[in-house]
Amino acid sequence: MPLQVIVGAQWGDEGKGRIVDWFAAGARYAARYNGGDNAGHTVTVGGRIFKLHLIPSGVIHPHVIGVLGNGMVINPQTLLEEMEMLAENGIEVSPRRLRISFAAHLITPAHKALDRAIEAARGRAEIGTTGRGIGPAYTDKAARTGLRAADMLAPDFADRLGVHLAAANRLLGLYGAPPLDPAAVCETFCAYAERLKPYIADTAFELETALRAGEVVLAEGAQGTLLDLDHGTYPFVTSSSTVAPGALTGLGLGLTAAAGARVLGVVKAFQTRVGAGPFPTEVSGELAERLRGSGKNPWDEFGTTTGRPRRVGWLDGVLLRYAARLNGLTELAVTKLDILTGIQPLRLCVAYQTADGQRLDDLPFGPADLGKYQPVYEELPGWEEPLGELRRWRDLPAAARGYLERISALCNAPIRLVSVGPEREQVVEK
Repeated sequence: MPLQVIVGAQWGDEGKGRIVDWFAAGARYAARYNGGDNAGHTVTVGGRIFKLHLIPSGVIHPHVIGVLGNGMVINPQTLLEEMEMLAENGIEVSPRRLRISFAAHLITPAHKALDRAIEAARGRAEIGTTGRGIGPAYTDKAARTGLRAADMLAPDFADRLGVHLAAANRLLGLYGAPPLDPAAVCETFCAYAERLKPYIADTAFELETALRAGEVVLAEGAQGTLLDLDHGTYPFVTSSSTVAPGALTGLGLGLTAAAGARVLGVVKAFQTRVGAGPFPTEVSGELAERLRGSGKNPWDEFGTTTGRPRRVGWLDGVLLRYAARLNGLTELAVTKLDILTGIQPLRLCVAYQTADGQRLDDLPFGPADLGKYQPVYEELPGWEEPLGELRRWRDLPAAARGYLERISALCNAPIRLVSVGPEREQVVEK
């Protein structure tokens, strides 16, 4: 199974970074296929915490080549800052180890300014964007007016950037937002282009060649299934394809690359989301504070990118079943099981109920209308034993194993990994 896809099975923030880090030990390439620096993956290694927003988290392993695929939108400033952070921590980020698809689109200050202006204009109908310019960059891509990484190789890159900025300033004027200084932006971005030119490559060809040679390519998704532009809780979604099939278009791979692929869905042992939108199993009060944490630890439930406190709730088995079907999950990785220690009893959403009392085991028209439904819960016994030192499935408390087995049965996918703490080695492999 040379192609392995790691995908979020909820609203993102499932802990994909540390799962990618685990599987990257056996991979040659780690490739991001969607999104931009609105994503955040955190990996903890020996007490060092790496927070990555663009570069695939698999590059923490020295033998792995990182790829930023054509399905991404890339802020060059953020990328260069991440490269510098990794280099300062002794991780090589030369063109030998990092590639940028020539077809990936660029995020500019104009996109960020438009993102903020458009969200402000929505008023109370805001959708909770990160303000990172992701939506406007994908809008330009769809409108065929965007700038791609390949444009940074062109001798007239400054002219192309100038046309983009002029158009953006006209739009900003319509929103009553201040214009950008084209000369200052061009000077900065031309300097970025000079630094990034050696990294731009035909990554689709390179990945296809690697797969044909039998090398393992780890496709790293950003956000989660329920934020997918087509299949998520629209309009409270991101602007790209977050599901596993998006790995093919987002990396430039053909359908044959998916034959026999491993598709691993990462799911938190409870449910979280950032920003606005429906959340049937959301909880508040003391339980929410218990699940979210205080924010004093990097792994507490506060956004890696935004710092916003995440909304929290019980695990939603209906949505997990939907994600398993949509992604074609072959297995699961369950994260943060240790956070549930000491909570009695545990609740697990197994179905929905409509206003007229009808039970729904599956979503009739996708998750866009979740606000109409009430969760139907099962109660399961919790456990009191700490889990952080456990490494074998049989050593987990019987109640913890029972909870995991119920999750597996709900979505008909076997559990492969369970995380019981933030460190790289705090994983139980079944």
